[in-house]
Amino acid sequence: MDTAAVEVVDLVKRYGATTAVSGLTFRARRGAVTALLGPNGAGKTSTIEVCEGFRRADGGSVRVLGLDPAADAAALKPRVGVMPQSGGVPTGARAAEWLRLMASFHATPVPPDLLLERMGLTSVSRTPFRRLSGGQQQRLSLACAVVGRPELVFLDEPTAGLDPQARMATWDLVAELREAGAAVILTTHHMEEAERLADHVVIIDRGAVVAEGTPADLAGGRREVCFSTAAPVDTGALRDALPAGSRISSARGAGGRHEYVIGTDDPAALGPEFLATVTAWCASAGVLAEDLRVRRRTLEDVFLELTGRELRES
Repeated sequence: MDTAAVEVVDLVKRYGATTAVSGLTFRARRGAVTALLGPNGAGKTSTIEVCEGFRRADGGSVRVLGLDPAADAAALKPRVGVMPQSGGVPTGARAAEWLRLMASFHATPVPPDLLLERMGLTSVSRTPFRRLSGGQQQRLSLACAVVGRPELVFLDEPTAGLDPQARMATWDLVAELREAGAAVILTTHHMEEAERLADHVVIIDRGAVVAEGTPADLAGGRREVCFSTAAPVDTGALRDALPAGSRISSARGAGGRHEYVIGTDDPAALGPEFLATVTAWCASAGVLAEDLRVRRRTLEDVFLELTGRELRES
């Protein structure tokens, strides 16, 4: 279970003068879910496509189930399932016909009718792909990725555009793949999804790994004090009133409100006295702190700290 399904070492991928992936290294275990997270344009899809054998690396090495994904593509195809970010199914293909065709390429596939029912596609089994809704197309692509009982599955944004019921069904299927011993590598923009599914998280930005570990290790189990105000707060004065090592971040929330998060590197310091200091300072400054609460830091907090809050162009 601790052997590598995918090993990427110093991967480089360029498109002309643009370097999409720059010296990226990570390892994905068999029987585990590995989530690749990053802003748009961080290099996630390029990395996945090199691992899938759809693109060639410009530097570094990639091993998939111990093989070269480009040179050994024929040997890997029966063992690897792929769900691309968009479709991957001919627009005129009928759902059931295409899934049965995919199943025919494998020795012991999951019965296609069972998968169609599992993914809520039985009623549209004779519908061409182009006439399926976006969510139905996603579910069919997922079914095609797992029909061959793969040892390794690549899922690129598997729940994009899915409703809550379909998202839960997808999460259940990913958990079952892990329990069956398969390795799953997924990309997602849903931090809750990564926290819930992933055994290991790799955060990528500008083509390189900026952090990795379990969701719990990355979040660190630290607590934070959060509150919002109608008017801005003098964060410098508030920080001076708090214990050394305290930090304050701010952002604009819904309706133009000001949102503040206070943390500390010393988990023991964030107790009742810390909270009392915050409320006492707000009272003395005439600040009405609304929605005041203590919460644990999340994977999304870590992600934003590492990659920034500014919007990306791509």
